[in-house]
Amino acid sequence: MQDNKYVYMFEEGNASMRNLLGGKGANLAEMTKLGLPVPGGFVVTTTASLQYYEDNEKINEQMTSQILNAVSKMERDSGKGFGNSENPLLVAIRSGARVSMPGMMDTVLNLGLNDKTVEGFAKVANERLAYDSYRRFIQMYANVVKGLGSEHFEKALTQKKKSLNVKSDTDLTADNLKELVSEYKSIYKELIGEPISQDVKKLLIDCVQAVFASWQNPRAIVYRRLNDIPSNWGTAVNVQAMVFGNKNNNSGTGVAFTRNPSTGEKALYGEYLINAQGEDVVVGIRTPKPMSSLKEQYPEIYKEFENYCNVLEEHYKDMQDMEFTIDDGKLYMLQTRNGKRTGKAAVKVAVDLVKEGLLNEKQALLKVSPNQLDSLLHPQFDKQAIKEANVMAKGLPASPGAGSGKIVLDSKKAVELNEEGINTILIREETSPEDIEGMHASEGVLTVRGGMTSHAAVVARGMGLACVAGCSDVHINLSKNTLKIKDKEYKEGDYISIDGATGNVYDGLIKTKEVEPEEDFKLIMKWATENKTLGVRTNADTPKDATQALKFGAEGIGLVRTEHMFFEGSRITSVRKMILADNKEQREDALEELRPMQRADFTNIYKVMKGHPVTIRFLDPPLHEFLPHNLDDIKLLAKQMNVEYESLNKKIKSLKELNPMLGHRGVRLSVTYPEIAKMQTTAVIEAAVEVKEQEGLNINPEIMIPLVCDKKELDYIKKVVEDTANDIIKESGVNLNYKVGTMIEVPRAALLADEIAQSAQFFSFGTNDLTQMTFGFSRDDSGGFLTEYYDKKLLDFDPFSKIDFEGVGKLIQMATKLGKSENANLKVGICGEHGGNPASVEFCHNAKLDYVSCSPYRVPIAILSAAHAKIKNEK
Repeated sequence: MQDNKYVYMFEEGNASMRNLLGGKGANLAEMTKLGLPVPGGFVVTTTASLQYYEDNEKINEQMTSQILNAVSKMERDSGKGFGNSENPLLVAIRSGARVSMPGMMDTVLNLGLNDKTVEGFAKVANERLAYDSYRRFIQMYANVVKGLGSEHFEKALTQKKKSLNVKSDTDLTADNLKELVSEYKSIYKELIGEPISQDVKKLLIDCVQAVFASWQNPRAIVYRRLNDIPSNWGTAVNVQAMVFGNKNNNSGTGVAFTRNPSTGEKALYGEYLINAQGEDVVVGIRTPKPMSSLKEQYPEIYKEFENYCNVLEEHYKDMQDMEFTIDDGKLYMLQTRNGKRTGKAAVKVAVDLVKEGLLNEKQALLKVSPNQLDSLLHPQFDKQAIKEANVMAKGLPASPGAGSGKIVLDSKKAVELNEEGINTILIREETSPEDIEGMHASEGVLTVRGGMTSHAAVVARGMGLACVAGCSDVHINLSKNTLKIKDKEYKEGDYISIDGATGNVYDGLIKTKEVEPEEDFKLIMKWATENKTLGVRTNADTPKDATQALKFGAEGIGLVRTEHMFFEGSRITSVRKMILADNKEQREDALEELRPMQRADFTNIYKVMKGHPVTIRFLDPPLHEFLPHNLDDIKLLAKQMNVEYESLNKKIKSLKELNPMLGHRGVRLSVTYPEIAKMQTTAVIEAAVEVKEQEGLNINPEIMIPLVCDKKELDYIKKVVEDTANDIIKESGVNLNYKVGTMIEVPRAALLADEIAQSAQFFSFGTNDLTQMTFGFSRDDSGGFLTEYYDKKLLDFDPFSKIDFEGVGKLIQMATKLGKSENANLKVGICGEHGGNPASVEFCHNAKLDYVSCSPYRVPIAILSAAHAKIKNEK
């Protein structure tokens, strides 16, 4: 076997080795180089985790040897022995992917304890610490390595405290903990079928393997899918000497940020617990104290920690999220990373770092994740409604935002209701990593326990989700699916509202209103606009949507879906007359009813867009979508049209298609009924002439023919469009330019793009349909089996939310290159939902497209994504 270096001591690494050492390992190495008090250790690389999967989830001999050699180095450096019964070395095993995935993977603490070493540890430390650490190790090893639920051990712990009439873990004596260790071992043996191993080296390899395996656990897979993290990155494993925040009342552990992760305010922010291990803070088992208390309780330690915060923030030029432990009065730094923050905080921190001279504008833009802007764009609670609302309880304001919806007490229920379009508030004692999907499906999260750095708070801030944590007035009864807030009982399905900025919990639904972007947001968007080359347009069918998109910085409309206009008011009747017409004359009569309505729509949109380009897609969906399908509606339509029910019903049935997705729709409608294209062209051009004459605006309509798969198709419809448009323009005497292009949605069109570009003046990729037709997946029906694809690792992402770069992306690149080779002036963009997905926007920049188009509220996200793509390419 070829020698590969799978293990690096902390002193061998640095921050630039993130891809190999993972984020945690690279930062531990960097802090070591900076001279900060970091407990010694080593990193098993991300490459090792990928090799582990390649070797059927086994650690090979070379890897094992390097791990044990690294442990020997730790023994020499510390003067302790791994498995030594006199002075044992204990280690922590933690995951560390390239990017932070809080709570998604597994950790094991206090490894190195067994029945012999616990006695030696009790002598060199103290008996209570030794047995508290041993019972924790047994529980974590059983859970992480053997998959045994922690509730088995938590139940024993709760019963022990109850029998002794004590409330806190810290009230248990050394003898109490010895008894618990014995109980834990019995639980382990009973449920696993064998006693826990006493071989600490075997336990170490087991734990490393388990952390590797946790890269593929369900919650980690979901988190990766939600955050565009590739599965082939793998995770590193960090093995680090233990320090003990649970040694005595002169010890503790905490999590802190150099700035407020909710608001961005420059002030030390965090929490700590005395006589506790790190996991106690983040899982919310005990309610921690704020960092201001540490300043009062241990002023020298606080001052030392504050100094390290300044060193790290200046070194990384970003807000830092740190974990620390105080071991009998001595401070140790266990982690630093760029801190998760809300969208509001991200924007403020980025602007402030420029003002403070730590970053330039381009560097600052990269500190704001495009998806973080989402939480700044959507409505917040109306101030007047809030004044009148009934505050039921108050918790900690863990993640800003307004959330209203039905109460759910189970993550799966939240996902189910979300799929039905129902808003929910997820309420839990405290969230666990398994709640990731339920949190993502909810409007907000409310927890009974936990603090500002609990799992719920950290993950919610990263998602831009409203969160109120540590609300002790809430009492959940899972057996009855109810909860009590003070004296009022609520059932699942009742409505509740939470304000993550204040911590308030309200009875019922509360009215929301649009938010006005703050100055820092406007400045970030100004920098982003100045630093991008890719154009950003919007998908808008109404003046209201167009107005909103312009406010957010849209440079035009990339998609007006004319069929959406057909459903308004009485128009549907005229559309149905057109569809059900028996001959061309009847159809033209019905279309003539529609023409002034369509013209008015386009007139209003042109006025709003003030000369920005407007791309109008001609009728696309199959005709049956406009027709009624139940008995009463068909009878009503027959009456309106003054026809017999039976003949109308027969006509409707005749239009039913076995596969309408691939049927009589798009360009095929205009080929069959050219009068449709003629009417829509007339409305488009007449509106443009009117606005140009009356408003003096330079209107240049772009007419888009959907679903073309051959040049001859486009040529046929293009002639109808041009003949109609040119006659209107000539008659009006107005000098008006327009373009005719096509929507590339069919793989054949992408393959023949050079031929189609001879006739088309622009391409717009309809990535929704192009994805459907390339994969053969229906976006309406594939949700069920795609879950299996994620679980079986056949797909990492939903191809309908992020462009499939390997397949669909290859078609886009090829069609763009072919089209522009034939037509140097060809404009190329996308107008599917992918236009607002950051990874897809970056792909479009790299593929040399001219613009992306997305929904109005995704426009700022697309603008920032386009700036990111440009800046990354420059780097």
